Amino acid sequence: MEELTVEVLRAWARTALAELGRARTEIDELNVYPVPDGDTGTNLYLTWEAACDALPRGELTFAEAVQAFGRGALLGARGNSGVITSQLVRACGLRLAENLPRQQEDGVLADPRMSEPVAFADALKYAADAAYGAVAQPVEGTMLTVARAAATGAMTAANDGKSLADVCLAAVASARQALTKTTEQLDVLRRAGVVDAGGAGLVVILGAMESVLTGQVVRVDVPARVEPQGEGAERHDGPAYEVMYLLDAPDDKIGDFRQNLVTLGDSVVVVGGDGLWNVHVHSDDVGAAIEQGIDIGRPHRIRVTHFADQTHQHEPIPGRAVIAVVAGEGLANLFGEAGAHVIRGGPGRRCSTGELLQAIERSKAPEIVILPNDKDSIAVAEAAATAARQDGIRVAVIPTRAQVQGLAAIAVHDPERSFDDDVVHLSAAAGQTRHGAVTIAVKDAWTMAGRCRIGDALGVVDGDFALITEDLGTAAREVVDRLLGGGGELLTIVTGQDADPALAEAIERHVRRNRKDVDVVVYDGGQDRYPLLIGVE
Repeated sequence: MEELTVEVLRAWARTALAELGRARTEIDELNVYPVPDGDTGTNLYLTWEAACDALPRGELTFAEAVQAFGRGALLGARGNSGVITSQLVRACGLRLAENLPRQQEDGVLADPRMSEPVAFADALKYAADAAYGAVAQPVEGTMLTVARAAATGAMTAANDGKSLADVCLAAVASARQALTKTTEQLDVLRRAGVVDAGGAGLVVILGAMESVLTGQVVRVDVPARVEPQGEGAERHDGPAYEVMYLLDAPDDKIGDFRQNLVTLGDSVVVVGGDGLWNVHVHSDDVGAAIEQGIDIGRPHRIRVTHFADQTHQHEPIPGRAVIAVVAGEGLANLFGEAGAHVIRGGPGRRCSTGELLQAIERSKAPEIVILPNDKDSIAVAEAAATAARQDGIRVAVIPTRAQVQGLAAIAVHDPERSFDDDVVHLSAAAGQTRHGAVTIAVKDAWTMAGRCRIGDALGVVDGDFALITEDLGTAAREVVDRLLGGGGELLTIVTGQDADPALAEAIERHVRRNRKDVDVVVYDGGQDRYPLLIGVE
């Protein structure tokens, strides 16, 4: 792609979120600076997810899209790395909208001030400068260093007349090189034998943009620990609290405000603009850090984390909760009757980390089991679990990739067992359940089974499109036969919203006629897009 459009922004947002979810744990394990609390990957994921959720659907101008995306990152930023990332995203987007105006208010297309490659490189440089300016005491060997290196590499390529994709490739290459050098730039990283965690996350985000612009899948492998050169760095001797809040305040008051926070602690980052700011500081005096905000404006959404003790201050309420992500009203009833707390999600309606965290909080349980029931919800569930563990809650995510796997798992749930035993039983039940589905193609596309056209019946086996037929009945029979070909004693059929009852009845007759050793159960799930969900245990 050689043009930065709303579609490119959406594709980058989705790709980066998926890649941050994949790399989240590895980035967490690198986190020793500024505080070794092992949450940088999680904070970056939550920040990026907030930005993605803020990007409206439907027709948008490029300026509207980047503004919404940047504001979402600002409002949802978590931790030191998340706040800096929100500044990078916001500044980059605003600069691009300025240099590449897609249309004026009267709807007339405007001429861009720069070519696409030069504008992209210029935006990266502008964003890096803005991030340095937002940090009260910038430190080299951090994600700031990586951001500036990416911008420098991009500018060099743009000035050489390279294409947009090549400029992005140069930015990623420079960022990767800078990341490897962070180990020697910061003594705390050298002693621990790690690269900077925030910088690693930034390389993942830039790699996602390279994937979108080049059309090739770019996998950024997060560098593992090397041999530590010292006594290690897993110790925190700085301020005891992380204080974060949003601040409504005049822009001209922020310079002095930022410097005043420096007198109260370290890791001071203040990002935003146009009267809305996200404030981050590590301090021993929580009250004073908040009062500084009160002096110039209105602090809200205040979040305080005690580094040494992130457990609840009160005795937890006994019990264990299972939280399930469900794709339809009937499925919600099934999981609810089995004792689970339910959240709507599934294909076409991805649940958010925030929704899961709210469900965890509402349950008031010290032990939580999450059933994501969809492959795209697993990373979301893992991020929510990490965030909840910081509050002293014990959380396990069973990696259920389909609703029928979740049904198999909840069926063996026993709150009287120990937490570990229960997790093992749920995991085993889910893992022993093969899953399939049938649906109708809504567009022409290439699949694992070949090219499909609008109206074709598609059969899904274990998450992949495995066959293309002319009608749903044939597709369903073939899916069932393939699943039962690997053995099984119980076939579960979950009918979707507006599904023809005759379809499930025909499959039930087919199985009873050909596999008398297999029991069949049929549930009304109410999910959309998939007339039948199928599971074999």
